[in-house]
Amino acid sequence: MKILHLDKNHPLLLSQLNDLGFQNDEDYTSSKEEVMAKIHLYDGLIIRSRFEIDASFLKKTTTLKFIGRVGAGLENIDYEVACAKKITLIAAPEGNRNAVGEHSLGMLLALFNKLHKANNEVKTGKWLREENRGIELDGKIVGLIGYGNMGKSFAKKLRGFDVEVLCYDIKENVGDENCPQVSLQELQERSDVISLHTPHTRNTKNMIDAIFIAQMKKNFWLINTARGSAVVTKDVVTGLQSGKILGAGLDVLEYEKSSFEQLFSQQVPEAFQYLINAENVILTPHIAGWTSESKAKLAQTIVNKIKEKFS
Repeated sequence: MKILHLDKNHPLLLSQLNDLGFQNDEDYTSSKEEVMAKIHLYDGLIIRSRFEIDASFLKKTTTLKFIGRVGAGLENIDYEVACAKKITLIAAPEGNRNAVGEHSLGMLLALFNKLHKANNEVKTGKWLREENRGIELDGKIVGLIGYGNMGKSFAKKLRGFDVEVLCYDIKENVGDENCPQVSLQELQERSDVISLHTPHTRNTKNMIDAIFIAQMKKNFWLINTARGSAVVTKDVVTGLQSGKILGAGLDVLEYEKSSFEQLFSQQVPEAFQYLINAENVILTPHIAGWTSESKAKLAQTIVNKIKEKFS
């Protein structure tokens, strides 16, 4: 079987697939159109997020048996068309769930303790102690939206704190000993923190908007290490300005391009300009799942799943 690799990944991916007897071709520079012209020659495709595998691309496939995405989600692949062509889709959320859980916790603690603000002030010669008095996580209620691999990882990290963790998920009976499942209404009524762990779907797009924010009973903290499309940035900014949102840790933004490798190429939106300057906002460039360890684990997960199904 011949596999085409469109993105560079951990070297174990190529070496182990070679050992399993697969022929591996690498193409990290060709345009989408150039790849489409030769995709009929391949049985497998390995991607990250270089470009969208849409219906027009999939129609060019004739022998493709699987697409492996070295990442957590499959939103850059036309799921319905792939399934209709009986192409197996393989993702690797197990590979970076620990990294996402740790990053979410790090963002939350940094916000509570004003680490970002205090760090910047000390580096400019300011030594302001009372102005940087923090708050403690103990006694808070953390609400998770989405309780799959990433949500479960974050809940596990929170076991070391005296906090209550709740989750809401569209799937039934996903709660566990670390996190009971509740309705969205109860989550909004009780939570001090909202942390997103959802994939990009029609249901999650623009989920955190002005209506959602208004329905929160308490002033709250927002963490998003999931997908930028879940949050309406201008509504979050309004919430920050009013104090309804006490602070935000955003690893993903709605302005990201589909490849996740770049932000925007046009003028900086007004809402984003506010986030850049806000002392109670921490921004990171879609790196929650981006650790040295997760790079290897993502690749190993893909190898294991291909081996199980096709070797």
